Amino acid sequence: MADAATGGGNGTGIGDAGGGGTRYVPISEHGLIGDLRSVALVGSDGTIDWYCCPSFDSPSVFAAILDAERGGAFELAAIGEARTKQFYFPDTNVLITRFFTEDGVGEVQDFMPVGGDSARHPVEAERHRLIRRVVCVRGTVGFRARVAPRFDYGARPHTLRLESGRAVFASEDLSLALTSTVPLEVAGPDARAEFKLTEGESAVFALDQVSGGVPPRACAAGEAQAQFETTVTYWRRWLSASKYKGRWREMVHRSALTLKLLTYAPTGAIVAAPTTSLPEQLGGERNWDYRYVWVRDAAFCVYALLRLGFTEEAGAFMEFVTRHITPGDGRLSGPLQVMYGIDGRTDLAERELGHLEGHQGSAPVRIGNAAADQLQLDIYGALIDSIYLYDKWATPISSDQWDDVCALVDWVCEHWDQPDEGIWETRGGRKNFLYSRLMCWVAIERAIRMANRRGLPADHARWQQVRDVIYRRIMSHGWSERRQAFVQYEDSDVLDASVLMMPLTKFIAPTDPKWLSTLDALTHDLVSDSLVYRYDPVASPDGLRGDEGTFSICSFWYVEALVHAGRLDEARLAFEKMLTYANHLGLYAEEISHTGEQQGNFPQAFTHFALISAAFNLDRALG
Repeated sequence: MADAATGGGNGTGIGDAGGGGTRYVPISEHGLIGDLRSVALVGSDGTIDWYCCPSFDSPSVFAAILDAERGGAFELAAIGEARTKQFYFPDTNVLITRFFTEDGVGEVQDFMPVGGDSARHPVEAERHRLIRRVVCVRGTVGFRARVAPRFDYGARPHTLRLESGRAVFASEDLSLALTSTVPLEVAGPDARAEFKLTEGESAVFALDQVSGGVPPRACAAGEAQAQFETTVTYWRRWLSASKYKGRWREMVHRSALTLKLLTYAPTGAIVAAPTTSLPEQLGGERNWDYRYVWVRDAAFCVYALLRLGFTEEAGAFMEFVTRHITPGDGRLSGPLQVMYGIDGRTDLAERELGHLEGHQGSAPVRIGNAAADQLQLDIYGALIDSIYLYDKWATPISSDQWDDVCALVDWVCEHWDQPDEGIWETRGGRKNFLYSRLMCWVAIERAIRMANRRGLPADHARWQQVRDVIYRRIMSHGWSERRQAFVQYEDSDVLDASVLMMPLTKFIAPTDPKWLSTLDALTHDLVSDSLVYRYDPVASPDGLRGDEGTFSICSFWYVEALVHAGRLDEARLAFEKMLTYANHLGLYAEEISHTGEQQGNFPQAFTHFALISAAFNLDRALG
């Protein structure tokens, strides 16, 4: 849990001043709720400052995390000075924020209903309800609420009217209805409420989408309680399928619950993160939109969920792959695009929103992602490896799916030796990245394994010949005699943390002298108190200004590499240190700053997948 001070629920937050002197809640001071279609971020001060409706990549309704003045927020907090603590209702994605005041203790229970009517009735599934239940648990507590949506990233105006006890916010493309068990008042474009509760009393706020054929619907206290219970039951039933019984179980399960929140139920898509433009460095330009399906990230998440026994999500993603990713369509970037929309669309044009100042003044704010058109050869290995594991651990793939795999492998055999932008999506020009070569090897090697295990038809001679050529190429051109290490790109001396995947993919023995020398070099140059930098941007310019923090997925890969090398004491210490960098709820962004702050989009699927994998393998090695 985290302690924080709030100043009467006025949305001032607890963070450092951004542009114009407005204060922001730091990235790490947030919890996440969702309904498998979208999510909301809830600050430790009780403010919802990020929410897109009706889906992950829809325009924002609340975006104060990107601009405290213009972004919009749903503020709900105790009146007067209060300490706050945040935690999840055990084994669920129901978030509770507690307020400790001089006169009593109150809490806000935040959730987006799943299960129940939302699962049975299509109209209710489109309601996208967000419930905030306020309860006084001791003494007397006064609360203040301000609901201030700013549609379309704060760019589109709206009207507000009170009708039949509800406040209706209507913009051109989206309308939301706020119902409450306490009186609401209109204050310009916003709705406000102020009320006092004594021990045992409660109040309910429910925000519903009411456009697109969804009728208005009140949310009485009894209905809120029923939906709370249904939602709790849904999450606990889902988590009960986990087969993980090892150490760090609570952290592993929180990561699994987070990955589940990042899935888009209608299509089986898995987003890389639910936010856009949270900065990798305060004041820097490394701000990207992650609300899309990266083939690489989603494939790795499938691996983590399969490891824990969650086969349904893996199957849904395989259906997404089959439905939306069709080999052989002639794109310059290859038969696979780097990323897709959650509905499978391929046009993700990138643009900047100049009217938003960015988190703590970190502009630009971007929507869309130009990296979608890059060539990143490693995605073929990540996808085919996940298909291989799904075929092995869950359900055998179909004959049509095998034909798709063969088409992908044949394309890799033809194009593996091209320079590309690589896993880190560099905007500094294409290179012959070792990691891309490695994952092309994985793509072919896993397909050969699948063919051999199931007796499937394959061009064995060609596949094996190309696989072996790639192996020799990596060993000869990816090794630096001067550094005594495998390097970032061919015939260079630049170190890169992505090579930590070499033993994890079984390309090289984890005790091979060349690998152990590489591990030592990485430890010396890129590791800081168990935290791992991706690479040195000075030694390998990536086309962007500014520095970045350590990359959390690389830090967990480092743990696994130590495990496979038999250095268990070092691995365990590094893992335990990494756990101290999680936020108060066990959530991680993409990076960690030199002062230990979360940086980048939040929470990050990549990081939580890597935590699960590192915990699983370290626990198994410890016995």
